[in-house]
Amino acid sequence: MFFHLADPDISPITNVITTWIHIGQALVASVGSLAFIFAFIWKITAVESKSALAAKQWIQRIVVGTIGVEVASSLVTILTNSVPKSTP
Repeated sequence: MFFHLADPDISPITNVITTWIHIGQALVASVGSLAFIFAFIWKITAVESKSALAAKQWIQRIVVGTIGVEVASSLVTILTNSVPKSTP
């Protein structure tokens, strides 16, 4: 009877996770930058102070969301690197 002594190879799973992280970061970066530009233009062209305040709040939300995505990707990288590598 054959016993598998080596650890399972998790590199395909790690590659899939890394690929999806990069896709998510690219989507958030492109959508986030467009939203930031529109919110900034809205803030500059706002006639009422309420509208300018709302635009400022949206800018803050966009920045916090972008930071959240970066922190989440760092945590996933840390978690995937903590899994022991397989030894042939």
